[in-house]
Amino acid sequence: MKHIKNLRTDYNKNELNIKDLSANPIDFFEEWMKDAVNQLVEPNAFVLSTVDLDGMPSSRVLLLRDVSSQGFSFFTNYNSQKANEIKANPRVCMNFFWPELERQVRISGFIETLNEKDSNDYFDSRPYDSQIGAWSSPQSKVIDSRDILDKNVREFTQKFNAKVPRPPHWGGYLVKPQKIEFWQGRSSRLHDRFLYTYDTTNWKIERLAP
Repeated sequence: MKHIKNLRTDYNKNELNIKDLSANPIDFFEEWMKDAVNQLVEPNAFVLSTVDLDGMPSSRVLLLRDVSSQGFSFFTNYNSQKANEIKANPRVCMNFFWPELERQVRISGFIETLNEKDSNDYFDSRPYDSQIGAWSSPQSKVIDSRDILDKNVREFTQKFNAKVPRPPHWGGYLVKPQKIEFWQGRSSRLHDRFLYTYDTTNWKIERLAP
């Protein structure tokens, strides 16, 4: 087996120049997301990083569900570990990595809960089994066995055999970006990096060394 220290990829598919960028980074993100959607499996997967109550970073993979001028939205259990960490510290970071495109996007900002209408609308669009799953899993809690999940699924399937209401402990979050960095892989590790920083009224763009 090849040793991990010898694993290397030389990136040479694209380059990124300041003339390619949009004035608003969310507009440019949507361009890159469109490329990813057309070419990749689960292009909306991202890593969300939070900080736990002891100051230790905590990360997990989630799925982006919406992009708007306000920011980036996803949905989860409000009783989960990530939700408790968000409640204590609303500063978060999102990271998208699309290796097939040799691209990465890092988003830092503040997070807030979505309104109930947006959460209800998205929950209603989910498959029935996923709706039941939202009721059945005490996310991030210790459980003795999977039998507990199976039992909960049976009980909630019997309770909600048609219309499934959104659980009060489940809904959406909106990440309002303060910084967005676009990374395009280049040969010899001399990658192109551009950082957008919001200064309360406008986005400032700077090139970063790789």
